[in-house]
Amino acid sequence: MKSVLVFLSCVAFSASLLAQQQPEAKQPGPGEASPETKQKLSNAGLTGKVKSALAADVGLKTLAGVDVDSDNGVVTLKGHVDSNDTKKRAEAVAKKVGGVRSVKNQLAIRKPKS
Repeated sequence: MKSVLVFLSCVAFSASLLAQQQPEAKQPGPGEASPETKQKLSNAGLTGKVKSALAADVGLKTLAGVDVDSDNGVVTLKGHVDSNDTKKRAEAVAKKVGGVRSVKNQLAIRKPKS
């Protein structure tokens, strides 16, 4: 029983020492962006790249009704397109952009006007 108490005391002491050795989270200094701000800027940059790539693609210049969002390399396409081929092509173009890890294609196909 005494050896168990000694062991538990050693474990508790070791854990407290390890906790004290962990570096504190560094706060950004003046002129430095926080990690959250850096991620938002990265997301905005990737969104811009994907929008530019979609606009540059000859067959996708009419994608005015498409919204592009990105979060940590995951791009989401939302809105309406005129055909399933356009939907697939938009996804393919987005996947080719550097920094895109995956694409969530939530584009809907517009019903033709009668």
